[in-house]
Amino acid sequence: MRIHWVGTGLSAIPGLRRLIGSGAAVYVWNRTVEKAQEQVGDLTQEIREYTPEALEAMVRQGDVVVSMLPADQHVALARMAIAKGAHFVSSSYVSPEMAALDDEARAAGVALVNEVGLDPGIDHLMAHDLVEDYRAAARPGDRISFTSYCGGVPAHPNPFRYKFSWSPLGVLRALRSPSKSLRDGAVRDVARPWHAIEPYDAPLPTPERFEVYPNRDSLPFVQQYRFDPAWDVQDFVRGTLRLEGWQEAWTPVFTEIETLEGAAGETRLREMADGFWRDNAYNPGEPDRVVLFVALKAEREGRVVWHKEWVLDARGNDEGSAMAQLVSIPVAMAVEAVRDGRMVTGVQTAPHDPALVGEWLDQVAGIAQHMAKVDHLG
Repeated sequence: MRIHWVGTGLSAIPGLRRLIGSGAAVYVWNRTVEKAQEQVGDLTQEIREYTPEALEAMVRQGDVVVSMLPADQHVALARMAIAKGAHFVSSSYVSPEMAALDDEARAAGVALVNEVGLDPGIDHLMAHDLVEDYRAAARPGDRISFTSYCGGVPAHPNPFRYKFSWSPLGVLRALRSPSKSLRDGAVRDVARPWHAIEPYDAPLPTPERFEVYPNRDSLPFVQQYRFDPAWDVQDFVRGTLRLEGWQEAWTPVFTEIETLEGAAGETRLREMADGFWRDNAYNPGEPDRVVLFVALKAEREGRVVWHKEWVLDARGNDEGSAMAQLVSIPVAMAVEAVRDGRMVTGVQTAPHDPALVGEWLDQVAGIAQHMAKVDHLG
């Protein structure tokens, strides 16, 4: 089995180096060969200039195509992989177009594996672990609350309470997106993230308060995380985490974003992004930080009877940024699982199989400076 790793951007390198270093047959594809050589040229000479046509000519049955390209390019690569009888792996969310490929992938006997990065990815593993752990203790009538918050933040806080490791334009656009979650048993629609910012006290070795808000649509993940349909789910939110003080520092940004419309608004958004990249990007060698908290709580007759939480705190080091390690190393683990025949065919996300979940979380723990499963009642 040969691995075709497409894209050597900021979040790709640690996982790619892991695969190459393991002795796997890896072909590295990038639009700019020189940039890929700078990143992995010390490990391999199998680096090629990426074009869809050149990649397609090289892929053969049983190979794995890994896309670290922008999400809007995944489906075309997945279609090509199916046609070639090859597997496909990405860290991105499953789009409706990707989901529609399930029957074709199954018929071809290949796996299209997505959502195996950090968020989505590691958060899914933690959720699956908590759900299976709670299932043995579940009782009819329990009221369930689930939260999952993840964020990349500066390890050394700045006045802006945030630093950019990727395009600020994407961050700004995300601030204009609505979200949907569950609160007190009812669907909660939020037009803008700053309308729903709340404090979150994290159970780190040194307790720390963050700010959190829901993002995207959380509701499909109730089923994806295999909650029993009979469970009384009162709260369910997947969201973003920021340093305390972020809301105050960004209030002028929120105010201006609300006024932007049309082509002129898009132009101004790009101007803002350029300024943020200039003033609040990470300096060379400056460590980033990733924090992730996934919690499940059950209440019975007004009393908390079960409450556990996964806690992860990681900082960048000589192996790469925390973000790059926690995105790309799970991608590499997914490639290894496909190679070893441990992933089923069809379109899928991060595994829920307890054996794989346990193995992957053990490896993730080796990246983080702190990772623990906290029993709040224990």
